[in-house]
Amino acid sequence: MRIATRLMIASSLLLIGISSPAIADATDDSLFASHEPLEIRLEAPFDRIIEERPEDEDIPGLLRYTESDGNIVELDVGIRTRGKFRRREEVCRFPPLRLNFRKSQTDDSVFDKQDRLKLVTHCNSASASYEQLVLAEYLAYRILNSLTDVSYRVRLIRMTYAYTDTDRESVKYAFLIEHADRMAKRVDKPHVTIEKARIADLEPEYTNLTSVFQFLIGNTDFSPIAAATGEDCCHNHTLFGKEGEVYYSVPYDFDQSGIVDAPYAGPNPRFRMRSVRQRLYRGRCRNNGLLPATLQRFRERRETIEALIDAQPELSTKLRGKTRSYVTSFYKIIDNPKRVERLLVKKCV
Repeated sequence: MRIATRLMIASSLLLIGISSPAIADATDDSLFASHEPLEIRLEAPFDRIIEERPEDEDIPGLLRYTESDGNIVELDVGIRTRGKFRRREEVCRFPPLRLNFRKSQTDDSVFDKQDRLKLVTHCNSASASYEQLVLAEYLAYRILNSLTDVSYRVRLIRMTYAYTDTDRESVKYAFLIEHADRMAKRVDKPHVTIEKARIADLEPEYTNLTSVFQFLIGNTDFSPIAAATGEDCCHNHTLFGKEGEVYYSVPYDFDQSGIVDAPYAGPNPRFRMRSVRQRLYRGRCRNNGLLPATLQRFRERRETIEALIDAQPELSTKLRGKTRSYVTSFYKIIDNPKRVERLLVKKCV
């Protein structure tokens, strides 16, 4: 078979593997239908939450926002801390949160059909730079959204944290992440909970796409097939798929990536990397034949990705330039055949 024909077939398969024609009809969650920052006031005993970091019980809180018609909506929410690394007090003074809604209250609100939602927070109030890290991670999700619908949607929040136990307030950027069950319905692929998968079980075009995405953002803190002992598969990935079909291993949690470059982030010692800004390709060798079509898709999306960075007004001038430069360095690699061979093809696992 001629090379041009093989590439054409690979491109077609890639498009099939990462697009989802049924998505638009599956669900239309209003919360994630807009990318406009949502102004929210969250009232709760945050000093207690910060000190106790409850993981197995909800602390009662009140969420309030104003609709476009001026109507004020109030919703009871349960609040608990979540995560592992960022939940540790020595890492983040302000931990990531999970909001648990009462579905009976959310009808006809922007939170209609929502139940439990992850909230990515600012980690530390000591420096405004931590808010910028939230925006950088939010952009990582948006970049993946621009490449495939089979990805977690996010909504930027301008959050007022009202400390009911000390009568003070703090206003910070945060973002909400689509729940796995809602995404499963949207992409028509059930959420799968198993201990471990095999690379052969995963949809190859999609796996290759997300592997290159992780290389773009400079992330190595993931596994699409394995998790820690006793946890569901996989490490910073979630499996979706129908019985008897291949799985889609969907990535999330990008705070350890180079594009975010958090002060607490560090590369895994086994990779012998200088910093998280250094890229290391963790794609699978069995999918190397798909690389030409995958890289072409990234080239086709370059303007969209750069526009996402330029159109995020909340980014500081410094972070915008830093993010733009990091993305540009990725394209310099994939547009150079010798560097593709050396940094991707020969670094596969």
